[in-house]
Amino acid sequence: MMKHYLSLLRVHQYVKNFFIFLPLFFGMELFHIHHLVKTGIAFAFFSLTASGVYIFNDYCDREDDRKHPVKKDRPLASGAISSQTALIIMVVLVTAGLAGSFAIDWRAFIIVLVYIAVNAIYTLALKHLAIIDVMVIAVGFVLRLFVGSVVADVPLSMWIIIMTFLLALFLAFAKRRDDVILYLDKGEKMRKVIDGYNIDFLNVAMVIMAAVIIISYVMYTISPEILKRPHGRETYLTVIWVILGILRYIQLSFVYNETASPTKVLLTDRFLQGVIAAWLISFAVLIYL
Repeated sequence: MMKHYLSLLRVHQYVKNFFIFLPLFFGMELFHIHHLVKTGIAFAFFSLTASGVYIFNDYCDREDDRKHPVKKDRPLASGAISSQTALIIMVVLVTAGLAGSFAIDWRAFIIVLVYIAVNAIYTLALKHLAIIDVMVIAVGFVLRLFVGSVVADVPLSMWIIIMTFLLALFLAFAKRRDDVILYLDKGEKMRKVIDGYNIDFLNVAMVIMAAVIIISYVMYTISPEILKRPHGRETYLTVIWVILGILRYIQLSFVYNETASPTKVLLTDRFLQGVIAAWLISFAVLIYL
């Protein structure tokens, strides 16, 4: 049963919540122990809240999930956990997440409330509206940035916000592309929103997002806040890792059709992991040393 409960909470999705640490990383405050601990606590409480949101989504989608070749194994869709039990767990997690967020910083509490409200509206209505659905997903990633920013009192660069939003859009379009591929293969719509998408549109959308992400990153590396660092003028060289990572993800999507779950891609693809590690190390060396 533990496996089913962990699946219900979607613990593997906590990878997304590491965006909360990005303001610390880009704000050169990563080694400030007090801020790091506070951000870590915020990460924990936000993860509890996110799990509650995922349960609500699974509860509302349980009938559609039973038709999906992978999602049919989710605890609520498969019947491994009852709906009543799941709803009780949801209330406990959301309550704990909100209480913890309020204890850390009232501003974080407000942002988490907005996150819950946006996701509730998304689950009940917005996920059925093409383009709007992916925009809402991208907003969720930006809200994670804001949580990290307020709890650590680190101002966010506009470029970090823009790049996060664009990257989230890129990943969301890739996910929708997989949904369309599945529909073309199985002949059954796993999501109502699929009517608003096709392969050509999603391919173009992903390419546009990829291009703008790369341009935004280059602009960030030559911005005043980076150039003032001792090795800031060399930071633009790290764009090679960004390009490699984007191209690898496009390859996984266009060639191998393996982007149904961005989180699982990140946790399993060694090439992508290596590129991200190389970017983290090279960027950190240039801005911290």
